[in-house]
Amino acid sequence: MRLVPVILSGGSGTRLWPLSRELLPKQLLALTGERTMIQETAARLMGFSSEGFGDATAPVVVCNEAHRFLVAEQLREMGLPPAAILLEPVGRNTAPAIALAAHAALQIGGEDAIMLVLPADHVLGDLPAFQTAIRRALPAGAAGKLVAFGIVARTPETGYGYIRRDASGAAPVAPHVFPIEQFVEKPDLARAKEFIASGDYFWNSGMFLFGARRYLQELASHAPDIAATCERASASAVREKDFTRVDEATFAACRSDSVDYAVMEKTRDAVMVPLDAGWNDVGSWAALHDVMPADEQGNVARGDVLLEDAHGCYVHADSRLVAALGLHDMVIVETADAVLVAPKSKVQDVKKLVTRIKAAGRAEHMAHAVPASSTKGKPK
Repeated sequence: MRLVPVILSGGSGTRLWPLSRELLPKQLLALTGERTMIQETAARLMGFSSEGFGDATAPVVVCNEAHRFLVAEQLREMGLPPAAILLEPVGRNTAPAIALAAHAALQIGGEDAIMLVLPADHVLGDLPAFQTAIRRALPAGAAGKLVAFGIVARTPETGYGYIRRDASGAAPVAPHVFPIEQFVEKPDLARAKEFIASGDYFWNSGMFLFGARRYLQELASHAPDIAATCERASASAVREKDFTRVDEATFAACRSDSVDYAVMEKTRDAVMVPLDAGWNDVGSWAALHDVMPADEQGNVARGDVLLEDAHGCYVHADSRLVAALGLHDMVIVETADAVLVAPKSKVQDVKKLVTRIKAAGRAEHMAHAVPASSTKGKPK
């Protein structure tokens, strides 16, 4: 058994506009520290072989073709060259992306390759707890189970999907490995409170562990069109020195679907390992505020920021002084070509603004007028 980490670096992070743009999405930005989010994800994998994970390989990265040079450059900075960088010519969601990675993992790790699937844009505060959860999941993955990592939920969040653990009293599949009864869409606040009170619901982290061949088998069973298209796309991919180019005409014909809908909600072998490791998917400015150190008034300020009588705010200045007076629970994000001002309670709707920018034929959703200070480089 060889563990093949897979880093999913797709998506445009529209809810973190105006810092996150299509050509410079959030996973390639240094939002929480000196390293970008994909670098932080890669750093969690360093030293795996010495941490009891056996013969772990370098990661397989799946990314948008437009981001290829930034991804390669940022991973080189970490001293962690990937085993492969698979270039998606078009985005087709996570089920096809993981299928491409599964075919690569079989070539890299052999028929018994176990994939650890990690989105590139998450925050994890407790690395030992993360590694413990992986160790608990590995035997189940080797036995043919498809493991989801469920985040221990302590607050009624409406921005996350949930996983319901089997509450029938059935014995765990293994210690700390539980059958899954249901995947649940993002709830309203009342339902989220019920979920937390029950103790049977966990946030769906989007992180998984399963055999590469086993995933492809389940995909072929429940979404045969996606499985067949991805098999053809992988077979016709052109392997260069640094990148593997997936044929655009073949892959563009693939149906878009998430791994949750295509496989995890349908398979009979889905199980869950709880994870309590300071996880956050940084899916909005409010979420970023929650994971950053705040001052005594609960404010997070980055860049040239001057605050007076402000409480619970997130303020980011990229290219000039930003001064705020008498504000509470607000978000202000300034870049060279755009400024966002919103209550923290409304930041989930930033993507609506991005949609309007696109519809108006503007360019501020695509790229920065000048490089954002939070990036390690600029698109090429």
